[in-house]
Amino acid sequence: MSKNALPNPCLGHDFSDEQVLQQALTHRSAGQKNNERLEYLGDAILGFVIAEALFERFHDASEGALTRLRASLVKRETLAKLARSNKLGEYVRLGGGELKSGGWRRDSILANATEAVIGAIYLDAGMDVCRSRILELYSELLDSVSPENADKDPKTQLQEYLQARRLPLPQYRIVAEAGEAHAREFTVECSTSAVSKPIEAKGRSKQSAEQAAAEMMLQMLQEPSGT
Repeated sequence: MSKNALPNPCLGHDFSDEQVLQQALTHRSAGQKNNERLEYLGDAILGFVIAEALFERFHDASEGALTRLRASLVKRETLAKLARSNKLGEYVRLGGGELKSGGWRRDSILANATEAVIGAIYLDAGMDVCRSRILELYSELLDSVSPENADKDPKTQLQEYLQARRLPLPQYRIVAEAGEAHAREFTVECSTSAVSKPIEAKGRSKQSAEQAAAEMMLQMLQEPSGT
């Protein structure tokens, strides 16, 4: 839950200007001086730094593969995961409505706050320090991606990950369907004995829900505490 104290350092950076950090952690529901402009700045900087890092790492990768890798690294779910690992949600300042609805747990709010803090680091210390903090934040993720996987969908990647470790293949099961015929939403469960609990994900089709669940399962397995 949101707290008054500021985390310093935040995302590995010790802020000299705590006001810019406070703004970065203030959701629009909590006041006019919020993190939306910093989010815009951080989004642009993050995209550039990750694109540069991938360009330098994978000399033979095609434009398409690099684009897909960058998209997977800067998407909302990845940013929210990084925010949770850094306990950023505990410090996001929210309005009363967002507090009651558990906004500090929402992917969109966590992802936006991460981008805003990146923008704040840039303003506080400049591009070189900001690049360093981003690369440190993304070090494990950058080590785990490859152009070869960029063209493979999450279900294929998960299957290959488990096969390489001689673990049982995943099982998928529809656990819920909702919505009108023209706007159905499927909830699919992905399970494997490699983890103690199954993963659930939603999608507009059975296939998209399975892909989303497979991606979440793969991310869980690739975490340092995973198998």
